[in-house]
Amino acid sequence: MDQDVFGDTVDTICSHDDRYAPDAYYFMREALDYTSKQLNKPSTGPGRHVSGQELLNGLRAYILQEFGPMALSVLNHWGIKCTEDFGNIVFNLVESGRLGCTEHDNRSDFANGYTFDEAFAKPFRPNSPETVLNIRRNHKRTTRARRPRNTGEPS
Repeated sequence: MDQDVFGDTVDTICSHDDRYAPDAYYFMREALDYTSKQLNKPSTGPGRHVSGQELLNGLRAYILQEFGPMALSVLNHWGIKCTEDFGNIVFNLVESGRLGCTEHDNRSDFANGYTFDEAFAKPFRPNSPETVLNIRRNHKRTTRARRPRNTGEPS
């Protein structure tokens, strides 16, 4: 799809529905391509179809890959707060003619897919309270090691 045509479509969508930043639509297109490649889907034709659940899984992986611990911040900046928002973006693109869908696809396919905390914050949290204590202990050791020693000589 021509980037200019897609950009015009995004501009039109955002002028009617300003819940999501334009970057969210560009990212959705990239995530759909990423998901298709991960699933070894053909580049054209009916076999290219990606289900809502497949796309949610692909989105999670791609977002973590691209943004790591900043994922939640980026998504919030774009106006995306839950998996239903992904569905709204997809169906805005479907309704504009930029994406296709089957008669079995609908927005509810994206409902309650996963919590953003579980998907995008938890992978970056320490696994246990002991891990936090170890991090603190290691930080104290390295901080002490970096302090200059008092040799008694004037500086």
